[in-house]
Amino acid sequence: MSTSTRGGIVAAEWTKLSSVRSTWWTALAGLLVTAAGAGQLAIYAANANTNDDPADDRGIVTVGSVLIDSVEMTQYVVLALGLLAITSEFTSGTIRTTLQCTPSRGRVLLGKAVVAGAVTFALGLLLGGVGALVAWPVLGEWGSAPAAETIGDIAAVAVYLALVGVLALGLGAVLRSAVLTITVLLATLMIVPLSLQEPDIDVLTRIADVFPGVAGGHFMSGDAAPYPRLVGLLLLAGWAGAALLLGRVALRRRDA
Repeated sequence: MSTSTRGGIVAAEWTKLSSVRSTWWTALAGLLVTAAGAGQLAIYAANANTNDDPADDRGIVTVGSVLIDSVEMTQYVVLALGLLAITSEFTSGTIRTTLQCTPSRGRVLLGKAVVAGAVTFALGLLLGGVGALVAWPVLGEWGSAPAAETIGDIAAVAVYLALVGVLALGLGAVLRSAVLTITVLLATLMIVPLSLQEPDIDVLTRIADVFPGVAGGHFMSGDAAPYPRLVGLLLLAGWAGAALLLGRVALRRRDA
């Protein structure tokens, strides 16, 4: 049956993503990692205020800040949904059937991006809520959870994870290997920026600031420096869009 219409493509991609066990196992793993990460970071924050060393006292911290810090670990679980949406089809050979049903490479990739982005956004909201519920009681008297700010932080986390998921999808379309894609993502999101920041040289730090993980961190935290949070969001969205564009070119130039 043809799935050439936009709605048909999105429905087909959702069916494929939701019908495999790895999707649900990944979501469960994300929940566990988020709960464990947020709880651990909340324990660290509370302990820093009650130990014998006043130098590391953090004072009152927001639940949202703990949640945002925990994303550094959680994101590598969630982005698996984005990359597996495309790399699993190359591995199994089902990409041929997909492209026979919908010959337009651009429509196929866009449909996958819509589904991957929507799923990772929804999962991000769930993970954000779970992380906040875990962190708040653990912080105790050292925690603050203003409703509007906490909801905003949860939404920011969900947007970040959705864009990172789309970035993973685009890179997966280019690289076609889950292992290679996760390696490149790890380097792009963490290893390269940290390596640039380590020497504490201003030019290298400015370069690190445009990488997607750093830009996303500034967006979620609402930093005013080195640029407003909107710029961080635009930089992250630019990386995701560029990855999709490269993925579309790769799909058009190479056989499935």
